[in-house]
Amino acid sequence: MFDTAIQLASFVLQADGGAAAIPADAGKALAVGLAAFGAGYAERGIGSAAVGAVAEDSDNFVPGLILTVLPETIVILALVAALII
Repeated sequence: MFDTAIQLASFVLQADGGAAAIPADAGKALAVGLAAFGAGYAERGIGSAAVGAVAEDSDNFVPGLILTVLPETIVILALVAALII
């Protein structure tokens, strides 16, 4: 397992002095973008189920809204992590 980490590190680092293969800003953008893509993918199923639940009983509006917005916290956490690093 340790050898795999060394191989991965040598793949990410360039041969000329150990500089990163991609700039730090590009890595941050990639992390936030992938988190947003994953949240959107999760919301497609949650949103359709929430609309169906609200169509049957209007008392399900607030739980459906909360469950629909919940995956967006992943994007917020990714953005906070990108700003901290």
